[in-house]
Amino acid sequence: MIYILSVETATKNCSVALSGNGELLWSKEVAEAQFSHAEKLHLFIAEIMAEAQLNLSDLNAVAVSMGPGSYTGLRIGVSAVKGLCYALGLPLIAINTLSVLAQQLHIADGLIIPMIDARRMEVFTAVFTADYRCIEETKSLVVTEGAWAHLDGQKCHLIGDGALKCREVLQGDSFVFYEEILFPSAKDMGMLAWEKYQSKAFEDVAYFEPFYLKDFLLLTKEK
Repeated sequence: MIYILSVETATKNCSVALSGNGELLWSKEVAEAQFSHAEKLHLFIAEIMAEAQLNLSDLNAVAVSMGPGSYTGLRIGVSAVKGLCYALGLPLIAINTLSVLAQQLHIADGLIIPMIDARRMEVFTAVFTADYRCIEETKSLVVTEGAWAHLDGQKCHLIGDGALKCREVLQGDSFVFYEEILFPSAKDMGMLAWEKYQSKAFEDVAYFEPFYLKDFLLLTKEK
């Protein structure tokens, strides 16, 4: 059994999960208005390993949601994961946060557009097919009425906390909103991490940095 610990802290959701060969085994998470990642993250890791009756030395890799997202959240999650990988000699796996968020929606056709709130009318977003293939890479976008006009009327399924603030701007039958899907979760990282583990798509622990997308100076005043 290949055990991978996954950490997701790119948004208000502080989330940790343990998977075995890509299948979810244990998870803990909490989403709070005030970020509690620094207080909860290591506690969740310890609790999950205890419940699984495993030691950290039993892990085969550690995965982290790499961004985009909150500068503070990403910094906490990546720092914790790099520390574990360095101390235990484990490979580090990085997964795009929008790809993690997209996994929560299961549709037969149309496009999945995950959106993370980036303040005001700006979002971090990408476009995925129904089978989670990325067809438009991650970008920072100010949402306007015609932001996705180039998709030629295809059904667009919008998820994430960034999508909610766009409902008045993005109107019409082409757009479907899912209010229950707000934040990415480590629970959805298991198979993505397992696939990268099998292909040995590992990061350099010493030099890996989060994918902030926006310039550091713009994020120092984030809410």
